[in-house]
Amino acid sequence: MRELPTPTLPLASILSLKRRRRLPRASETVTAQHRLQVAWARSDEELREAQRLRYRVFAEEMGAQLTGPAGLDVDSFDAYCDHLLVRDLDTLKVVGTYRVLPPHQAARIGRLYAESEFDVSRLTHLRSKMVEVGRSCVHPDYRSGSVIMSLWAGLGAYMQQNGYETMLGCASVAMADGGHFAANLYCSLRDNSLTAPEYRAFPHTPLPIDELQTGTEVAAPLLIKGYLRLGAKICGAPAWDPDFNTADFLTLFRLSDINARYARHFLGDELTR
Repeated sequence: MRELPTPTLPLASILSLKRRRRLPRASETVTAQHRLQVAWARSDEELREAQRLRYRVFAEEMGAQLTGPAGLDVDSFDAYCDHLLVRDLDTLKVVGTYRVLPPHQAARIGRLYAESEFDVSRLTHLRSKMVEVGRSCVHPDYRSGSVIMSLWAGLGAYMQQNGYETMLGCASVAMADGGHFAANLYCSLRDNSLTAPEYRAFPHTPLPIDELQTGTEVAAPLLIKGYLRLGAKICGAPAWDPDFNTADFLTLFRLSDINARYARHFLGDELTR
């Protein structure tokens, strides 16, 4: 179960810690539909923009039960994370976001967010060069693919500049149908898309796969499909998150396993030459 949201600390209170890793400079991407800027939040107001988008997607669209400041998705991890933003330069609205917990901040807070849902003890040896990503969301008007590609480029630059080797995060699947889709999805992935046993994680509140699966073939959502194409693997059975009413698939991606065909989307042209 996810920790109930609580107000964050101001970003200004931890700016001195940001000297311990490099935040890539802002960059722009021009598509047929939009002019997008990829940048890292550097002020409290930019953090609030990310939290407003998260609330719009998770609470208003997906029905998550959130507490805390009105219109914001806020929890205690936010102040320890770096927040990646994609902004539409024509409207100046933030239309995509990820938050990233770097390893020294995970050590400072004493745990990963994923540990509220999974036993991740088998991944301990990776943690010194592992970032945890989460709260990924894209505004519904911008889900054609360009925003998620821009987010991945930002994550790739961040990992490269700081020497991080592994990315861990939950990919959430909505359970509006009672969880049947999520159970069928796991059944379709477990033969070819799981990590090796030594990288498995175990949900504290497992989704009851056997009771919910119907044998129906389903296609993976865009985000999970993209992760798998990139070279990521699922760490095991999904956890049920009652606060967000989602099935969470813990996903592990190591740069050493990147699929060369899709590396340019994540690492950029210069880093794949």
